[in-house]
Amino acid sequence: MKLRSVGFVFAVATVLLMVGSATAFAQDEKPMVVTVDLGFVNTAGNTDVTTLNAGDKLVYTMAPYVFTQTFNVVYGRTDSVTTASQWKAGGRLDYQLTPRLSLYGQGRYERNTFAGIARRFEESVGLAALLFESAGGKLTAEAGASLNQQKSITDITSNFTAGRLAAEYRRALTETAYFTLGTEFLPNFETSEDYRINGLAALVAPISKSIALKASYEVRYDHLPEPGFQKSDRILTTGLQIVF
Repeated sequence: MKLRSVGFVFAVATVLLMVGSATAFAQDEKPMVVTVDLGFVNTAGNTDVTTLNAGDKLVYTMAPYVFTQTFNVVYGRTDSVTTASQWKAGGRLDYQLTPRLSLYGQGRYERNTFAGIARRFEESVGLAALLFESAGGKLTAEAGASLNQQKSITDITSNFTAGRLAAEYRRALTETAYFTLGTEFLPNFETSEDYRINGLAALVAPISKSIALKASYEVRYDHLPEPGFQKSDRILTTGLQIVF
């Protein structure tokens, strides 16, 4: 089966899972948490700059399943010219095997024209493990494989299989404030010099029961970027986080 066919089947399956999860929630209410991140800057006069970062994360638990939906955008304009445009979205389903081990399947979409990517689809499956947990923090790790369908802004397409290794550490700073540090390694199985590394650090400090201040710093490294583009991007965002 071709990669595009597999990607299409996975996308249809993801939609069906989302519909099924929504139906189950309507019939039998289970814990669901929705988090929204917002940040906005606008200046006018001597400098005309507009920047926006926004995102959401929905986590719906119906044991032994956990469904997670994410969306994120970073957009900027300077003197009426777009200078940043990064869009990411994803859906993920986890199946808990034991209290410390689970299976996952996920689909992700990304568009980042300022890195030369017109669109990138990724469908992956793997294992997630809770390696360490204490009253103040926990460490998780994931390993899996993925199918990727990528198109550059110059209409060059690339379909390939890749691996995925990831880890995340979360540390409670106070009763409500916390810090997270995550990393992800994505090697291309077909081209050894083509690999990506993503890192994300975030600090969340609540100011009320449902509103918090959030600052995050993301590093995205592509060892074999599109021709004419740099290997790394760094993104610092600040703003409010709202929990429903």
